[in-house]
Amino acid sequence: MQFHHTTLPNGLEVVAELNNDAYSVAFGFYVKAGARDESGDVSGVSHFLEHMAFKGTERFSAEDVNRIFDEYGADYNAMTGEESTVFYSSVLPEYLPQTFELQSSILFPTLRQDDFDMEKKVILEEIGMYEDQPSSVAYDKAMQLHFSGHDLGQSILGTVASVSDLTSEQMRSYHQEHYRAGNIVLAVAGNTDWKTVLELAETHCGHWPAGISPRSTAAATHAAQTEFVVKDQCQQEQIIQLASAPSCTDPRRFAAELLTVIVGDDSNSRLYWELVDPGLVESAECGYYEFEGAGTYLTFLNGDPESTRENLETINRLYEAVNAEGITADELEQAKNKIATRIVLRSERPMGRLSSLGGNWLVRREYRSVEDDLATVRGVTLEDIRLLLKDFPLMQTTTVGVGPLDKLP
Repeated sequence: MQFHHTTLPNGLEVVAELNNDAYSVAFGFYVKAGARDESGDVSGVSHFLEHMAFKGTERFSAEDVNRIFDEYGADYNAMTGEESTVFYSSVLPEYLPQTFELQSSILFPTLRQDDFDMEKKVILEEIGMYEDQPSSVAYDKAMQLHFSGHDLGQSILGTVASVSDLTSEQMRSYHQEHYRAGNIVLAVAGNTDWKTVLELAETHCGHWPAGISPRSTAAATHAAQTEFVVKDQCQQEQIIQLASAPSCTDPRRFAAELLTVIVGDDSNSRLYWELVDPGLVESAECGYYEFEGAGTYLTFLNGDPESTRENLETINRLYEAVNAEGITADELEQAKNKIATRIVLRSERPMGRLSSLGGNWLVRREYRSVEDDLATVRGVTLEDIRLLLKDFPLMQTTTVGVGPLDKLP
């Protein structure tokens, strides 16, 4: 594999990891615009704008967009998160030029009023759909409480009120502010050559407006908070708990990932053997999530409402034991093997490498090969885990429950 990087005159960053042995090529535009970049009055606009990108441009109609992608057999989509919006495609190498032209075009849609009004209804339906999913409600509420007063506490979808009140002019203003070349990374992985990548980028992206949109990455402060959202139709109680963990630029993030695999992976972890395998709960997991300027341990519990307090106390005891005693060498080695396998399996497809390539460069301006990731994971020691737990112990700072309970029984 060969890594390449350049910056176009307008500020667009272009990174590529090319592999002539691959059978496909994947590329994506990583836009530094997500829920945390929105003001309250336009909450949900990043996600709404992602939808509008597929509604057509000056050259391509909405029908053209879907037809052309399908004609070339592209595996394409987009996604919006707290910190970015990503538009990506995976195609056979011979169809890269045609697909690239279309994909780059839709980042600058026409935003016609009729399309805006119609898609607003779709977004409101999507919000309603997620409001019927207890885990989604729990996550949104937990983030809102945990990051209260911080930009990471904003909902990706927005609210019924914010989306209903959003105007096309507000969306155009947001797009002009954030969809500038210096705010975007073009990442390419798989079977093509650097000359082709540069020609495509210069032809189709070189005219994009220059500039960046600065983002605050101030650290968040947290106070212990608990809230229960009653949904009588639910038979089980779903709990999400958040606690502070390393940020996405903290080198301890690798130790945090290993720790949560040991403690709360969905198989063969301490939580699994303590709660899931005996049949006490349907699921009990702990994961690590990284953001700019912040990170979280996320604990998820789903089970019998009447046993919720007891199960949370069990989790607390388990966390206290890990904080006090650490983990074993065997546990660390097993977790390393798990993560190493995941890294390698993802790397066997260009689309799998694209996520790592684009995400790393957008946030950290860093290229990490598969070998780099494997070496870093293999290099984490028991002492690294101990030092991590000293500064970022496993905790249950913020607790949100969704289900039949209005409080802990």
